[in-house]
Amino acid sequence: MKRLPPVLILVIVAAPHAFAADRPNIFIAISDDVSFPHASAHGSKMVNTPAFDRVAADGVLFNNAFCPAPGCSPSRAAFLTGRHIWMIEEAGTHASYFQAKYKTFPEALQASGYFVGATGKAWAPGNFRHNGREHNPAGKLYGAKKSGYVGGFEKFMSERPQDQPFCFWFGSSDAHRSYKKGSGLAKGKTLDQAEVPAFLPDHPEIRSDLLDYAFEVERFDDDCDQMLKILEAAGELDNTLVIITSDNGMPFPRAKANCYEYGIHMPLAVCWRDRVPGGRKLNDLVGFVDLTATIYEAAGVDVPDDFPVVGKSLVADLTSNKSGMADPTRDAVYVGRERHSSSRFNSLGYPQRAIRTQDYLYIYNFKAERWPAGTPHKFGRAVYSAEGSLLSSQTGAEHGGYHDIDACPSLTFLIENRNHADFGAYLGWSVDKRPAEELFDIKVDAACLNNLADDPKMVAVKQELNQRLMKELTKTNDARVLVGGDVWETYPRISSLRWFAAPEWAKQNPAAVPQQEWLDVLRPKK
Repeated sequence: MKRLPPVLILVIVAAPHAFAADRPNIFIAISDDVSFPHASAHGSKMVNTPAFDRVAADGVLFNNAFCPAPGCSPSRAAFLTGRHIWMIEEAGTHASYFQAKYKTFPEALQASGYFVGATGKAWAPGNFRHNGREHNPAGKLYGAKKSGYVGGFEKFMSERPQDQPFCFWFGSSDAHRSYKKGSGLAKGKTLDQAEVPAFLPDHPEIRSDLLDYAFEVERFDDDCDQMLKILEAAGELDNTLVIITSDNGMPFPRAKANCYEYGIHMPLAVCWRDRVPGGRKLNDLVGFVDLTATIYEAAGVDVPDDFPVVGKSLVADLTSNKSGMADPTRDAVYVGRERHSSSRFNSLGYPQRAIRTQDYLYIYNFKAERWPAGTPHKFGRAVYSAEGSLLSSQTGAEHGGYHDIDACPSLTFLIENRNHADFGAYLGWSVDKRPAEELFDIKVDAACLNNLADDPKMVAVKQELNQRLMKELTKTNDARVLVGGDVWETYPRISSLRWFAAPEWAKQNPAAVPQQEWLDVLRPKK
């Protein structure tokens, strides 16, 4: 047998790990339902987040980072693919499918030689196996909350081949509800530490609920701290691109599941100690699709050709010495929302698109006739024929259908005090129907309570933002502006369903009700 020359043998053996020295590890920590500015590095006094603060000190703190959608499943799908939610079909709504044709960055990195894994909440809720995926789009899962997120990361690191770069996704379920009521106070926090946004009443019940949320934020940060120490002990931290953020806003009325500031503005800290100068703050407007592009460039992996990333890489900004505005062209981000929970007749969604600039937030509500937080009444008990026709029903409790707001003491307080002289307006701000257009001056109204869309002085601003938003939606083939949005209602919901009476608009014009074959299969038969 002819022997290969020694030098050729060396090349064959070394080739699988030749990239390890110049390709960084990727470590992503993403909390569940945390709003800006709830990290101590961002100035919050309600929480103490030393791990987040450490990453910010070692790298860059982003003051204007925005998620792609104010709900977990579509937000994570957009991050993983680098595409707006309206560009990924079922994955762009809540609890549906994630087609395998939309390759994620963990899948692309794995194909290029990275060791890939995840722990906790990766992409969820939804079904990613219906058309061929073997593992979660964020990677093979290692451990979960019950067995310990940190233990899952330790297992992943123990199985990682020596000198092979890795990509790891840590998805916490903190600060998702439900909470142990009083956990914040039990930890030693005091009511005066709570930071009450203007869209919630300043009351001890609300303050205590906010402290329980703060306790969950800190628990996520503690897990991050332990994982960072594992990386450092392994000698891997310097060559790891670390990203810590959240998927959508805090689980309170008028925050999560809304395109308002507290639903879409996220904490974000990024470090890469080998390449990124630390101690800087950037005010550039950054979306998660930009983080996706950044990961591709940092890893030296080509973006998918068939469904490319729409974001712009941050590598040049990260590796510069700039603070403040590193790239003036980053002057807008785009956000969207479709269905969140099952909260309306036929589980219809509440479609929104939004553009956020340095000064303004403009929101377009495509179905303003629908209830934004859910129809106030749902069926308490319904009886159907064998064919699926509704025979009789009992209306549920008054104000019992706001399922786009997570059940919580704050929502209960708003409902119970809806007629209170001081607190009565707060429920309406969260659940009442809204106009098609909303415009807010973020510099003075971060709570998004003063809609300027009908202000004669703001006509030019509103028109400009509407045109910019519609131009982006048209360029990126959003069905809501190109072919009508009913396609979104055809995407099945994998999670539980609730049943509501037909609204007046549906009774008066049955042809306007989207055709949903998936719903006919799941509708109760008796």
